[in-house]
Amino acid sequence: MKNIKNKLFSQEPVEIGPNSNYENYIMAIESSCDETACSIVKNGREVIANVVASQIKTHAQFGGVIPEIAAREHLDSINIVIEEAFRQAKENIGLNPEDITAFAGTVGPGLVGCLLVGLNAAKTLALTYDKPFIGVNHLNAHLCGNYIDTDLKPPFMALLVSGGHTQIIDVKSYSEQEIIGETVDDAVGEAYDKVARLIGLPYPGGPRLDKLAQEGSPFAYKLPEARVDGLNFSFSGLKTAVLRLVKSFEGKELPVNDICASFQETVSSTLLHKLKKALEESGYKQVVIAGGVAANSEIRKKIFNLQSEGYTVFAPPMKYCTDNAAMVASCAYFNTNTFDDINVEVFSRVK
Repeated sequence: MKNIKNKLFSQEPVEIGPNSNYENYIMAIESSCDETACSIVKNGREVIANVVASQIKTHAQFGGVIPEIAAREHLDSINIVIEEAFRQAKENIGLNPEDITAFAGTVGPGLVGCLLVGLNAAKTLALTYDKPFIGVNHLNAHLCGNYIDTDLKPPFMALLVSGGHTQIIDVKSYSEQEIIGETVDDAVGEAYDKVARLIGLPYPGGPRLDKLAQEGSPFAYKLPEARVDGLNFSFSGLKTAVLRLVKSFEGKELPVNDICASFQETVSSTLLHKLKKALEESGYKQVVIAGGVAANSEIRKKIFNLQSEGYTVFAPPMKYCTDNAAMVASCAYFNTNTFDDINVEVFSRVK
């Protein structure tokens, strides 16, 4: 239960969290990369309003996200998404801005210029409506996307796969988590993007690679699965192997579908192997996948196949896999022990 009062706000302390006796409506803002998002979530699980402004078309011409351009796009969109979220909440359940229990914003990791836009907007709203403010870790928020519209409760084992991170996390309680495995080099999403560029796919490459892989043979080419101690991962060697494979077809037609399928089979099998090891060591029967790459069809398929072995598997709907503010609001409810000082700062990398 969180009933710690931020000294900058005049209202009486409120209780926030799964042990609260009150209905909590948290408005959150997410702007860590190239989505400007705002959402209002009731009690960490029920989405009242959800708005996302994507910048994919803007950055496609550059083959990736340009931080300075992304920050300017956030500035152009932030007021629009906030106003739309308030409008949806009013239309859906008659909720007014004054009814918000607390405001939350992503503090990191992410692109600093982008984070500042959303975080400052969330702080401004908290000061304007004299409500508590909660700073949220972007990676924790991805895990909490699994609480939305479900009855999931800890403990469980989580596989977080995104553009910048690949982690196995032991979620012991709503507020206690331990990273027990992670990549020693490239993250899964980073490997997908690099391989996509190697075979000439436009940005964003990951989803396009996934689609092409479904038309190819997953066993056309034997690619190496890195042997790393414990529950850690390595994907740089796999990326290099694909590069060599592509070069071997110089002057010939590139079998793109088979290369995509073989790469995806190796990645998904590696993730499954390590995750199963973590589950066996922990004794947990609940498993969660989260992060942008959790939208990948083969990874989802392999993880959900664990249900045949007696595990209960959770994965967010596609719209809550990629960056969004609903997961941030849920995290503020479930995964935060205190309110934050309004002067909390952003950070670009995991502390």
